[in-house]
Amino acid sequence: MSDDDRLFAEEMAGVKPLAVEQRVAIRKDSSSEINVAARRAAATAASEARNFLSSSDIELLDPYSVLEFRREGVQHGVFRRLKQGKYTIEARMDLHKMTIEQARLQVFEFIREAMKADLRTVMIVHGRGHHNGSKGAVLKSYVNRWLPEMDEVQGFCSAQIQHGGAGAVYIMLRKSENKKQENRDRLARGRSA
Repeated sequence: MSDDDRLFAEEMAGVKPLAVEQRVAIRKDSSSEINVAARRAAATAASEARNFLSSSDIELLDPYSVLEFRREGVQHGVFRRLKQGKYTIEARMDLHKMTIEQARLQVFEFIREAMKADLRTVMIVHGRGHHNGSKGAVLKSYVNRWLPEMDEVQGFCSAQIQHGGAGAVYIMLRKSENKKQENRDRLARGRSA
């Protein structure tokens, strides 16, 4: 061990990590709870985000730009209802005061955790970025870049004004196999009646 390493170890003796504020609040309904195993898996998946979501320099968007993305196959009526804020927001995450790297890991973890909890509509508050002194909305620009890179994201759009407007996005996630099977069962019951 070098002198620098030894000195560093001596100086760090007794140091404890700071408590981290929980930034993801998931509410499916009051009676359901998130599976603890799903949370652990999501934490593991967050470490994969470093290699998944791009962090290269991007062109910054205007703070008041309206975001919109829809994968092929998402019905127009479904996307229109998303844009109108007509779906219940099942989970919400706030990226304010995060660095780009922190936000990247949190977005990745949030989407994976929401998928494991069978959530369909979530929201990310990224802010408009007009107070950060840069020439554009940094986190908003990166969120706009990251979400289409995730296969779980079927579409997203800027929120209605009461939910944050241009400072937040509604996100529609892919249906899980469980939800697809529920739909097939419901349709089969409807046909047999």
